[in-house]
Amino acid sequence: MLHWSFKAFSDLTPFELYEILKARQAVFIVEQHCTYLDADDYDQISYHLVGRSDAGEFLAYCRIVPPHTKYNEPSIGRVMTTAKGRGRGYGKLLMAEALSRLHLLYPNSPIRIGAQLYLERFYNDFGFIRCSAPYDEDGIAHIEMLLCAKDT
Repeated sequence: MLHWSFKAFSDLTPFELYEILKARQAVFIVEQHCTYLDADDYDQISYHLVGRSDAGEFLAYCRIVPPHTKYNEPSIGRVMTTAKGRGRGYGKLLMAEALSRLHLLYPNSPIRIGAQLYLERFYNDFGFIRCSAPYDEDGIAHIEMLLCAKDT
């Protein structure tokens, strides 16, 4: 079971922000061998969803980016589970929680994501469909995917 924290950037404590940035760097930069600037100026306008264990251990994270910023539609990004959180279904729980929160913020809105190509089936299970050709982002194949408003 995960316990959720959902906060705007301005509501994050310095400790929470540090945990988020550390976890994202561990997964996206170190594990995936991608050299890029993770702090991309979308964090300040986003909502941040963190899943923790009963003991308070940071296990899952994503951010919800508002519409008309990265994409015309609202989006979910930086979706990740920590190494300790993998293989337990936390990614599915994270996406379900993120979609629930996003629907409250932006009812009846389609949702666009930039997904790593190998995760296409994972996102298909939530109703997302591919809407772009594969493209390279930081050395990893990605695709854009869309969840239509009627499917939300």
